[in-house]
Amino acid sequence: MITVEEAFQKFKSRLELNDKEQKNASDRHYEVRDYMVTKFAIEGQGFLTGSYKRNTKSKPLKDIDIFFVLKDSERSKYRDKTPSVVVDAFYDALEKKYGAAALRKQGRSVNINFGVKADDDDNTDYRILSIDAVPAFTAGDNYEIPDTETGKWIKTNPKIHEAKAVAAHQAFSNEWKGIVRMMKYWNNNTKKHGPDKPVKQSFLIEVMALQCLYGSWGGSFAREIQALFHTLADRVFDEWADPAGLGPPVSNGMDAARKQRARTLLLAAAKEADNAIDLARKGRNGEALQAWRNLFGPKFPLS
Repeated sequence: MITVEEAFQKFKSRLELNDKEQKNASDRHYEVRDYMVTKFAIEGQGFLTGSYKRNTKSKPLKDIDIFFVLKDSERSKYRDKTPSVVVDAFYDALEKKYGAAALRKQGRSVNINFGVKADDDDNTDYRILSIDAVPAFTAGDNYEIPDTETGKWIKTNPKIHEAKAVAAHQAFSNEWKGIVRMMKYWNNNTKKHGPDKPVKQSFLIEVMALQCLYGSWGGSFAREIQALFHTLADRVFDEWADPAGLGPPVSNGMDAARKQRARTLLLAAAKEADNAIDLARKGRNGEALQAWRNLFGPKFPLS
């Protein structure tokens, strides 16, 4: 039987992108890109960004961001209008290719669902579930993207987000991204939480981890995860700024009720982690592994 730390190493590996998944993501990117350039004047034909580009995306792979930076010739039609205009235009264009049933308007993008379903072990035959098509315009060295919830265009810079993730990863003995993927996997566990994630935006977990995973790597995934659950529960009501210092606070995506639910579920997870560590301390290794699997989901190994 494997030890708990060996199981965490295997868990980390299972959440890492492999060549087949990267190829499918790339193929879908090209597919959407090659279509969108026939509908809009786009700079550079779009680029993959977000947690996929930062290598903090967890599994099953879904909601992979593609930035479609529109040329200046499109400004009068879209940037000078309310954000809903360009989101509606993206939706209308994509509907002609994918159909309304595959699409969902979001606050800052249009989600394209490819009809892939994860099995009971969260496997998807190396295929991604969905892509988020994000309209954008350049704004100096940054970008502006629509936010239909506020009715405003907001600034962002994925390159700054990526640089901060790289720095955090290196400062934490190259274990930071693995722990973030584990926490996001817990957050995505619909079998445990239902359709509503404990933390509404997975990016918020990453933003919190930039501050909450600090100091030197202690050498134990179990202990780091335990501490992180407790810390996130304590600080989920804090305001968490955009790491790039450009957009609104990332924590604005949750109201007080959603934050209270998140705190309750994070505290419950922290107690489950406490119990799993206690089981291992008592030499009940098999029960400890099962406790961690119950906490995270089917990709946490038992052997």
